[in-house]
Order: sequence, then structure tokens, then C-alpha cells
Amino acid sequence: MAEANQNGIFRVEGLVAGYGKKQVLNGVSLEVEGGEVVALIGHNGAGKSTLLKAVFGMIPIWQGEVYWDGVKRRKPTPREMLHAGAAYVPQGNRVFTDLSVRENLEMGGITLPTKQAVREGMERVFGLFPALKERLKQRAGTLSGGEKQMLALGNALILAPRLLLLDEPSLGLAPPLVSQALGRVQQISKDSHKTVVIVEQKVREVLKIARRVYVLRMGRVSFAGPADALKDESRLREVYL
Repeated sequence: MAEANQNGIFRVEGLVAGYGKKQVLNGVSLEVEGGEVVALIGHNGAGKSTLLKAVFGMIPIWQGEVYWDGVKRRKPTPREMLHAGAAYVPQGNRVFTDLSVRENLEMGGITLPTKQAVREGMERVFGLFPALKERLKQRAGTLSGGEKQMLALGNALILAPRLLLLDEPSLGLAPPLVSQALGRVQQISKDSHKTVVIVEQKVREVLKIARRVYVLRMGRVSFAGPADALKDESRLREVYL
């Protein structure tokens, strides 16, 4: 296993977390190399979204440790993780529906130090999603599902993060758009060497873009290995069901 002080590796050790008195994660450990796309799959309630929220500081960690960018982060906060180069995109492709596309992106870049940095961040986003540039003045609530997904990703990518935590980016998309959306995620990682941890219910689709996969069952890791190992239907049913 990599040493804790090695940069570019995202690692979770023995993570225990939950909501109120309800424990959801029961000692989850995983490791993601720099530039990898790693999928988290499992049934509803297995703890996938809870894991992302805990490592980004959206909910408190009860036990365990998070390592990112060579630093142990026992009690991470969203601000700390943002400044460390991580970004979290919650499920549902959430955007500020009453704001324009431009205003959404400006909100996404609110922690950037200068207006110039915001403009440069927006240009990076338009390079990936040129359709957004054509809709700068359009209210985000009137965008299509696929366009909202682009904007939600754009709100995170404007910060040029090195670690992307994505919670079901395909949620709410029409079936023909799912492969397209996940293909974008793969391309983003490939082109800019971003590390991606993606929670996804579209299992067969996400296995096409992930290098490795972790299966969660009842708050524990029940399988960890290369994504190719689960492309066989019988093997997938064996570890997933």
C-alpha cells in the first residue's frame, strides 16, 4: 500500500460515518491512484453517497482517516477540501435554477482569488462544454437534463480540481444521454489527468469508463478490483447481488 505522504493518491482507511445515531459506513477502506477513474457501485443504501459526503466534509467522520494530497485529513471540511484541490458534485446535477449559466459558473468560482481566474476557469469549462457558452444568459432551470449535467460539472471544473467526487452524474438523464455523460467524465480524466471517484447506478455503463471498482454492501467493501473483472455478467451478479 502507498505511503500516506505520497501526493496524488486519495485514500480512505477504516471510515465509519452515518446520520444522527444511524451508522451507514462500517469501516470502509479504499485507495485511488492519481489520474484514475474508480467507480463505487452497490445497491441503494449501501453507503456510496454517504462515503463521498464524509470524505468531502459534508457529514462528520466518526472513525477512520482520509488522506489526500499527502495530508491526513481526520475531520475534513468542504472549504479545506476545495482548497486542497478536490471538488464534489452531488447527485441530481444540482444547479442554481433561477440564475443564468454565467451566474452559476461565477458562483462555482467564488473561491477563486481574482476575476481573471474566474474568466480563465470559465474558458476551460467552455473548452469542454462549448454548448454552455452559447447559453450564458439562459436561466439554468430552462436547460435540458444533459445541459444541466454539463453545468453541474462545469461548476466544479471551474476550480481546476485534481480530485473529482461525482455522485450519480447520470441521474435524471434520458437513457441515450447516459453513455455520453459518462464518456465526458472519462475524457475529462484522460485529458487533464484528474482523479475521479464516481458513484453510479448505471453499473454496466460506468464499468466501461472505470479502471477499478469498489462494490459496497451494507456499508462495507465487498469487492475491490479491476473493472474488467466485472464485465462478465455472472461475475457481476455474484459480487453485486
